[in-house]
Amino acid sequence: MLQLRPNCECCNKDLPNESVEARICTFECTFCSDCADARLNGICPNCGGELLRRPRRPAAALARNPASTERVFKPEGCVAASSAEARP
Repeated sequence: MLQLRPNCECCNKDLPNESVEARICTFECTFCSDCADARLNGICPNCGGELLRRPRRPAAALARNPASTERVFKPEGCVAASSAEARP
């Protein structure tokens, strides 16, 4: 089950479950659409994976399985992975 992390790792913008702006990689690193597109070019700076829109959890399921409250924030900001790092 997805953690549904509550914020962007780059800019610390709030990204609640219902946000259509949340982007994640397969490791659930979480970014807002602005950072994912403009700063990271759709590539996770942590693992080099593709950043895609995070699905939203239905309200009934959210009540039983709440979103994470643990914030991951990198005060130094995020740097786009180089194309060499982004490829396995």
